Amino acid sequence: MERRKIEIMDTTLRDGEQTSGVSFSISEKLTITQLLLEELHVDRVEIASARVSDGEFQAVKSILSWAETNGYADRIEVLSFVDNGVSIDWMINAGVKVQNLLTKGSLNHLTHQLKKTPEQHFAEIKHVIDLAGSNNIATNVYLEDWSNGMRNSPEYVYQMLDFLATQAIKRILLPDTLGILTPGETAKFITDIKSKYPEVHFDFHAHNDYDLGTANVLEAVKCGISGLHLTVNGMGERAGNAAMASAVAVIKDFAAEVDVQIKESSIYKVSKLVETFSGVRIPSNKPIVGDHVFTQTAGIHADGDNKNNLYFNDLLPERFGRKRSYALGKTSGKANIEKNLQELGLKLNDADLKKVTQRVIELGDKKETVTKEDLPYIISDVLDSNLYEEKVVVESYVLMNSMGLRPSATISVVIEGEKFEENAQGDGQFDAFMNALTKVYNKKERSLPKLIDYAVRIAPGSNSDALCETIITWETDNMKIFITRGLDSDQTVCAIKATQKMLNII
Repeated sequence: MERRKIEIMDTTLRDGEQTSGVSFSISEKLTITQLLLEELHVDRVEIASARVSDGEFQAVKSILSWAETNGYADRIEVLSFVDNGVSIDWMINAGVKVQNLLTKGSLNHLTHQLKKTPEQHFAEIKHVIDLAGSNNIATNVYLEDWSNGMRNSPEYVYQMLDFLATQAIKRILLPDTLGILTPGETAKFITDIKSKYPEVHFDFHAHNDYDLGTANVLEAVKCGISGLHLTVNGMGERAGNAAMASAVAVIKDFAAEVDVQIKESSIYKVSKLVETFSGVRIPSNKPIVGDHVFTQTAGIHADGDNKNNLYFNDLLPERFGRKRSYALGKTSGKANIEKNLQELGLKLNDADLKKVTQRVIELGDKKETVTKEDLPYIISDVLDSNLYEEKVVVESYVLMNSMGLRPSATISVVIEGEKFEENAQGDGQFDAFMNALTKVYNKKERSLPKLIDYAVRIAPGSNSDALCETIITWETDNMKIFITRGLDSDQTVCAIKATQKMLNII
């Protein structure tokens, strides 16, 4: 059986731009529009409100110029107003072919904001619709505050719908303007309206004030809605609008009787671009597009994924152009490590894998996560530690670095069971540490090798809290040269760990 098609109208550039602090440039609006239509395959794009500013006018004009050239002009929409034709003139000059006319969908708004009767409002709406038609502008009609209208003044809503059913319009747009609807109300209101006006195309426009936007979208779809208004990343005023990624995934997985044309594999790409242009960060746990939503952290989950995908659901990351990852940290198990090693093309025997797992857990207690790119350094550090017997331990140390004073270090070192404590100053914290260590070895009448090279590196793409590896090259009195490495999230601690390895080698 042929599935019922649901139109998706994206309103990121109009309603989404009402997110506090967000304003897209002309070039950004054009780029987003192009991606929405050509990459994401949305059916329609609402790009602006009429009469807002000269910048908005220039953006609309630029988008419509591109759309006209590429055959998309009838899929570009602009919010307009019942203003005796002022919006119509604005749209004619910008090249707009479709208006979304904002009307009053509740008696409360009509009475207290416009202070007019329904008959007066309807006459003014008709004038704008007729004027638009005579200028080859198609009309869709928004019923602002429709959800409150259905709760508190349904007789007025039906009076409005009776009137609109006689007009030359393409769609009626039903917004939950204040995000107040429950899924039960959404289902009842849309079912009632569709049963009375079965041939009319209705769109549903959900806001997310109670975090019910996606649930209401699903109910609207199941009750026969013809179109949905969504925004990328759920952008919008207050708590935002129903999010494109979540709504599309829910429809595809839980409403098999309908069809949406959205290209899911492009959702993440478009989402990240809108994040960059808007400056509004995507929460890391936001469904579908958040950084961490396809990351398994617990070792038991990684183990289950290895055993018949026990922890998979239908939201496979590949659907959205993403990949599953396995976090490394204090909750990691061997399965997490193995998954990451597989991606790096590395394999360890069971004994070494156990040691690496333990080291990752230890590091995870210091820093929230360890990245896949950190693993080669950790492996190097662990395997390097197996080469010698640990007879010298830097038991504790205090490093001081104060403005106007020379750095100092107080250390406690155990050498073959004997404890030594010393204090020294230096040109830096590590230099002070080495000077204190030299005092200890002078007491033992032993000399330390000369430090001839010192290098620090972090994994590519890491942040300021990344694990770093310090590589120190030493030269003994008899000209023997060797290298030791230290690994930690603190650079000075790395150097001290590398030095402890040196003390055990000599």
